[in-house]
Amino acid sequence: MIAILSPAKSLDFEKQFDIRSTSTRFNEETNQLIEVLQTKSEEEVQELMSISDNLAQLNVERYNNFKKRTPKYAKQAILAFQGDVYQGMQAEDFIQEEHDYAQQHIRILSGLYGLLRPLDLIQPYRLEMGTKLETDKGNNLYEFWGYKITDQLKKDIKSQGDKILINLASNEYFKSVNKKELKKDFEIIDVEFKDFNNGKYKIVSFFAKKARGLMARYIVKNQIDKIEDLKGFDLDGYSFDEKDSTETKLAFKRG
Repeated sequence: MIAILSPAKSLDFEKQFDIRSTSTRFNEETNQLIEVLQTKSEEEVQELMSISDNLAQLNVERYNNFKKRTPKYAKQAILAFQGDVYQGMQAEDFIQEEHDYAQQHIRILSGLYGLLRPLDLIQPYRLEMGTKLETDKGNNLYEFWGYKITDQLKKDIKSQGDKILINLASNEYFKSVNKKELKKDFEIIDVEFKDFNNGKYKIVSFFAKKARGLMARYIVKNQIDKIEDLKGFDLDGYSFDEKDSTETKLAFKRG
């Protein structure tokens, strides 16, 4: 079983952790993207990513300072990302055995790095998967990555000895995976989190993102490797809703 997550815009490269690390696996593609980004002015980056002047300036500096070889300040992806998903996962308190389990069973989709393992070292960056960055491979990042992310996922899932992919990623990022191709050989399970709000159950973005991280934490802490065992997820007041679930979707509700 492998569970996939989206990355986060918020990053922390100040605090370092004394745990093992691994190298990213799409270095050639990452460097190709960086070379394209290094040709962009602050104004072009601002327009491309719909971000503020300050963020455009920050990211132009990041692209220009990007090292082809991993620098000392690089950090493990699972600890560098600090968004809602990763606040829910709280990987900072994982023991070594749990980091090792995460390394085998968690994957993070990335516009710049393609597919990350939790302990892969990354540098500060911002490049969302939905960015319409033109390269010699197409007009956006989905065309740039093509089947590469899907092919690597297939290899990673096969290495687990089963055929299960748990989708905890956003729609923007999961679109980088060729679902039709994966379904030929693998079982894809979507996970949905709903909160009771204004008289009805609905997906609340902030809570759903954190819940995806909580689910990843539950998988790692309990070494989950079967779909049936995921139904026991009960963190932060969520519980499995059998009525709203299907063969390809696990539904959880709270409130």
